[in-house]
Amino acid sequence: MNADPNIVFIGDIHRDWASVERGLAALPQLPDAAVLMGDIECTAPLDVLAAPLLSRGVEVFWISGNHDNDGGPEMWSNLADPARNPRTAGGALHGRVVEIGGLRVAGLNGIFRPRVWHPDRAPGLHRRDELPENLAKLGDSLRPEHVAALTHSLSTIAIWPEDVDALAALRADVLVVHDAPCSHPDGHAVLTGLAEAMGARLVVHGHHHVSYRAVHRSGLHAMGVAAAWGMSLAGAPLWRGEPPRILGRLRPDWTGLAAY
Repeated sequence: MNADPNIVFIGDIHRDWASVERGLAALPQLPDAAVLMGDIECTAPLDVLAAPLLSRGVEVFWISGNHDNDGGPEMWSNLADPARNPRTAGGALHGRVVEIGGLRVAGLNGIFRPRVWHPDRAPGLHRRDELPENLAKLGDSLRPEHVAALTHSLSTIAIWPEDVDALAALRADVLVVHDAPCSHPDGHAVLTGLAEAMGARLVVHGHHHVSYRAVHRSGLHAMGVAAAWGMSLAGAPLWRGEPPRILGRLRPDWTGLAAY
């Protein structure tokens, strides 16, 4: 993997901006761009929280994770509302391909949620516009406010077939996802297949709080980024955040290159 683009991939921050600040301050050279891997948990607008990056001239790109609306629509708006985030709104990677340092980078928000799509089965739903009818089947078991909360949650943090299908028609060098491809023992072949369909050379994920590198027998490279860690495009730790979790044994069609 060409290490020329000066990009840092930052794992699930979970409000731990102090680790990001310490990591940046210790670098001999600042990155040109940062990609946030989701689970940021914005208690204030991302433009405000990302000051350690933005104030140093580092361009910010991001995807969302499963905890990014734990605080409901307000937390989600702090991440995704362009009116609150004029500087970082354009860095949303979900569902598109953006050129970063000459590299085509694509993004996919969220994780698999069984009501929408269990990755080992056919999708239950394909499009978000199918969700109201599906939730109506719950009848009176949920109050209207609970249905609204579930609708918002599934619409924003679930992986949707319509998004995967749209991305599969595009081309990218790097695919950034929150949930893991099958390089991780608890990852999913759907995401590996998406990276391969896009012609990507590298897929990067967060969610599992583990830093490692691996290569598939097809030649696809994968990289996990632990919580609040900064990893280079080449797969080297630039700084450490939360102590990493145990990776476990890779599947037979993957070869481990490094674990940190």
